[in-house]
Amino acid sequence: MFETFGFETLTPRTASILFGLGLGAAFGILAEVTRFCLRRGVIGAGIEGRQALAVWLTALAVAVIGTQGAVWAGWISFADHRFHAPTFPILSLVVGGLMFGAGMVLTRGCLSRLVVLSSSGNLRAIIVLGVAALAALATMKGVLAPIRNSLAAVEIAAPSLPALGALLPLALAAVFVAQARPKLRVLVPAALLGALVPLGWLGTGLVLMDEFDPIAVESLSFTAPLADTLFWTAAASAIGGNFGTGLIGGVIFGAALSALIAGRFAWQGFEGAGQMGRYLSGGVLMGMGGVLAGGCTVGAGLSGVATLSSSATFALLSIIAGAWLAAQLDARVNARGTSEFDARTSTPEAPQAA
Repeated sequence: MFETFGFETLTPRTASILFGLGLGAAFGILAEVTRFCLRRGVIGAGIEGRQALAVWLTALAVAVIGTQGAVWAGWISFADHRFHAPTFPILSLVVGGLMFGAGMVLTRGCLSRLVVLSSSGNLRAIIVLGVAALAALATMKGVLAPIRNSLAAVEIAAPSLPALGALLPLALAAVFVAQARPKLRVLVPAALLGALVPLGWLGTGLVLMDEFDPIAVESLSFTAPLADTLFWTAAASAIGGNFGTGLIGGVIFGAALSALIAGRFAWQGFEGAGQMGRYLSGGVLMGMGGVLAGGCTVGAGLSGVATLSSSATFALLSIIAGAWLAAQLDARVNARGTSEFDARTSTPEAPQAA
């Protein structure tokens, strides 16, 4: 298929990097405009939380419908994809999901949100992303890999999700949109963001497919791409880039452009040692958790669930559970006036938008 589109001067890998750049730039712009983040929807209070969840569910509904439409048309297939393996590592999904959910509460944003925030001048997000990428790389290929292997050894048969399951995100989105009534200028970009998921699947699984130089079939994701970007940054002369490195670069460019044009770019840093400890701990949890769970809120949540994968759905539910439990614990600690790791060396943290 790759050769039929006339890409005579590009290899599939090079084309995938450029494709990732374009897809990432679109995601960065749309995510920056909508403040796209599942954390706010899960633990946010009042109308703001419901609106954030409505935006996220709108993107998920469009992602599911678009992806399943491409499957129905016969353009792509997930029969051999890891999301649809006959078994899935139940213990790894649960532990990883809980860790990731707790981590995004500690850092006030999931990985995708932190990439967007780092592009708008948030130095906290930049440091956390570096820690998360290092933790993910260590879990994938380094000193933490034995932990991943041990947890992954506990498997169960993967149940298949019915095709009608594609209607559930649409129904949930309709309910929350009707209740929260988010503005159309936010809802439309959210739908466009969701459409990037099937576009990613089609790009890597159809347009760039080449039997002689195959590339991985993937779509929007942040855990593995962040680890790959860190590895490529340190050893670019020894390893090449891929779709994921292009995606991260595109998101940074798109989000920075959007923030600069809208006047939302502003430098921000840590307010104390206690806050920094909280954020770095959250980065480690998200880096490890994203690998163990097989993806983040975007990789498993949007792209994975869009394929009607039972493992991705289970990972997403575990992430949501982890975020909710961490938020409850954090609220109790805050009530006792000791929300920071060392209250004596830090100033109280003002509420911050994710």
